[in-house]
Amino acid sequence: MITTPTRPGHIYLYKRYERFWHWSQAALIVFMLITGFEIHGAYDNFGFKRAVELHTLTAWTLLTLWAFTIFWQFTTGEWRQYIPTYKKVGAMVHYYSIGIFTHAPHPFQKTTSSKHNPLQRLAYLALLSLVSPIIWGSGLFYLFFAYWKDFGIDQWLTLEGVALTHTAGAFMMLIFFIAHVYLTTTGHTPFAHIKTMITGWEEEEGHH
Repeated sequence: MITTPTRPGHIYLYKRYERFWHWSQAALIVFMLITGFEIHGAYDNFGFKRAVELHTLTAWTLLTLWAFTIFWQFTTGEWRQYIPTYKKVGAMVHYYSIGIFTHAPHPFQKTTSSKHNPLQRLAYLALLSLVSPIIWGSGLFYLFFAYWKDFGIDQWLTLEGVALTHTAGAFMMLIFFIAHVYLTTTGHTPFAHIKTMITGWEEEEGHH
C-alpha cells in the first residue's frame, strides 16, 4: 500500500510524476519556442535544417509525454483538478490586480483535491481549447505539407497561412509561459511555488 509522506506544517501537494511531467513539458516547450522562432527566421542558432529536425523531434517527444500524462491523469483522477469553475474568480482577479500589491491574504488555499485556483483552471481551459488546437493543428498541416494534394487540402490552404497561424499560436504560448513564470513568483517568497514544484511540498498557511 502506498502511503502519503508527512511533514509538519506542510502538505504533499505534487506527486513525483506530476513534477516530472511539469518540468519535462516546460523544457520541451521552451526548446520548441527556441527552434520554432529560428525556423521562422528570427535568428540563426542551429541552422534552418537542424532547427526543423530538432523542432519536429521535440514535438513528437512532447506528444508522447502527453499521452502518458493523460493516461496518468485519468487513472489517478487528477484530471478533476482542471475542471473549470467561476467560484472566487472575482476574488482572484482582485487579488492579482490589487491585493497582491497591498499584501492582502490569498483568497485561495491549495489542497490535495484542489491544487489550481479558479483563474488557473480557466487559463488551462483556454490553453487546451484554443492555443493547443491552433499550434498542433497548424503544426501537423505544416509537417505533412507533402500530402496536401493527395487529400485536396492544397485548394483551401496555403503554406504561408499555415506558417503564420502556427507562429501566432507560438506567440500565444510564449505569453502564457511568461505569465505562468511570473505567477510562480507571487508566493510568500519569490521562489516558494518553484520550490514546491521541485520538492512536492507546500507550506501550509500560518507556517511561513
